[in-house]
Order: sequence, then structure tokens, then C-alpha cells
Amino acid sequence: MIAQRTAVLVVEDEALVRMGIVDELEDAGFEVFEAANSVAAIEILIANPRIEVMFTDVDMPGGVDGLKLAASVRDRWPPLTIIVTSGLRSVATESLPVRARFMPKPYNPDVVVRSIREMMAQ
Repeated sequence: MIAQRTAVLVVEDEALVRMGIVDELEDAGFEVFEAANSVAAIEILIANPRIEVMFTDVDMPGGVDGLKLAASVRDRWPPLTIIVTSGLRSVATESLPVRARFMPKPYNPDVVVRSIREMMAQ
């Protein structure tokens, strides 16, 4: 039996930033889905129940930022591992859903990969 790769959803409105982390995660062996905003992210999560991790930017257009998205996802898909990132602000642990982490931008892709693996092992 072939082991299924961990599925990660990257939510980032800046296309170049999104493409960069998607490439890094795919190179690390993850199956990656991508969304440019919160609405698309929810649609992808509904259509792909095997997604186990969401890596989301905080500041996105459309009225639902990454923090609101993370809270909504935690309520609807409690087992999902969540990492929130931002280059514009620092997010306190108290502002995050349970079992979520904050990672400031610019982030090191190796640290993102390691954090995902650590969180999945817990």
C-alpha cells in the first residue's frame, strides 16, 4: 500500500508568495492545494476532506481575513492543523484558534515544512 501524502491548503492572496511556498511544500513531499482568498479556501476544504493542514496569510481581501478563516475552519474541521502567517502584524497566541501557530513573514520554507511535520506528529 502506498502511503498517502499529507495534504496542505495554502491560502495566500499574493500570487508570487503563494507559488513560492506551494513549490517548497511540493518539493518536501506534500500534496498542496492553493487558494487566493477565504471563500476559495472554504470551497477547497469542502471538496477535499483529506486536507489536514492549512497555511494561511492573515491579511487578505474579501472581508474574511486569515484569523477569521482560521477560527471558522477550527469550528468546522477541528482536527485540521493551522499555521497563520503575516508580514504586517504579529499575532498573539491568544488570538489564534486552539492548536494553531503563528509564523512571521518572511518565513523560511524549511521552518514551515518542519513546523507542519511537528504539528502533524502531535
